[in-house]
Amino acid sequence: MRKYLYCEAGFVEKKNWLPGCWVNVECPTDDDFKFLTETLKVPTAFLHDIADTDERPRTDTEGNWQLIIVRIPIQTQSSKVPYSTIPIGIITNDEITVSVCYHSSELIPDFIQHTQRKQIQVPNKYELILRIIYSSAVWFLKYLKQINNEVSSAEKELERSIRNEDLLRLMNLQKSLVYFNTSIRGNEVMISKFQNIFGTKDRENKELTEDVLIELKQARNMVNIYSDILTGTMDAFASIISNNVNTIMRRMTTLSIVLMVPTLIASFYGMNVDINVEHMPHAFSLIVCLSVILSALAFIVFRKIKWF
Repeated sequence: MRKYLYCEAGFVEKKNWLPGCWVNVECPTDDDFKFLTETLKVPTAFLHDIADTDERPRTDTEGNWQLIIVRIPIQTQSSKVPYSTIPIGIITNDEITVSVCYHSSELIPDFIQHTQRKQIQVPNKYELILRIIYSSAVWFLKYLKQINNEVSSAEKELERSIRNEDLLRLMNLQKSLVYFNTSIRGNEVMISKFQNIFGTKDRENKELTEDVLIELKQARNMVNIYSDILTGTMDAFASIISNNVNTIMRRMTTLSIVLMVPTLIASFYGMNVDINVEHMPHAFSLIVCLSVILSALAFIVFRKIKWF
C-alpha cells in the first residue's frame, strides 16, 4: 500500500503522485514494486536490502540515488518477543523521496497526524528523515514505558507464586530491550553521518538535530536503566527459587529423619529373636509410645536449629 503525501502545513495525502511529494510505501505489493522500479526508477537492490529484517542502520548509494536505513520500534503479536524493531528505508534523489517498510507500524500514521495537528512544514528530505527518526525515538520511549509496566505486573505475579511463565515473560522483555538498545545506537550513528551524506550545511536544522540526539540519548538511557533493573530482578528471583529449593530439600530431609526413628525401633522389635518384652502385657503400647516420644524429641531438636 502506498500513499502520496505532500507538505501543506502538515503532510496531506494526494490521489496521484506529484513531483516533490513524499511516497510512503508500507507492506508493498507487486503493483507497488512495479510503480517504484518502473515509474520512479528506484534501484531494485535497495528494495531487497530493506526487506531484510536484520538490516542495520546504514547508508548506501547507487547512481544519484541515496538509501538511508533506520530502525523503528513495533509491538509484535508474538509472546516470545513482544516488542522488536524493524528497518525502514528512505530512498532519495534530487527530486524524489520514497520511504519503504515491509511491516505495518503505528509510527508513520502517527507521524503524519502529528505534522497535520501541529501544522509542521518540512522543507526538505533532510528534515523529513530527521523528523522520522525523532518520531521513532518518541515511540521507543512509549514502548519502554509499556515494558516497564509489564515488568512490574510480572513481578507482582512472581511475588504471589513463582511460575515458569512469569520468568519467561521477563526474559522475553529483556530480549526486547536488547533489540531496542542496538537499534537506538545505530540510529544515533546515522545522525552523526547526516552532514557528510547530504553535504550542504544550509539544509541542516541544528536545533532539530540536537532535539533528535537528546531524545535518542534519553531513550538509550532508559533502555539501560530498565535493562539493569530487569537483570537485577531476574537474578533476585533466581536466588529466591534456589533458596526455596534448598528449604524444601532441608525440610524433606528433616522429615525423613523424624520418620526414620519409629521405623528403626519397629525394625528392631520385628526381628525373629528374643527381645524379652514379648510377655509384657502392654509391650506394643510401650514400643509405640517410645517411638512417638523419640520422634517428637527429634522434631523439637530440628525445630530449634531452624531446620523445620
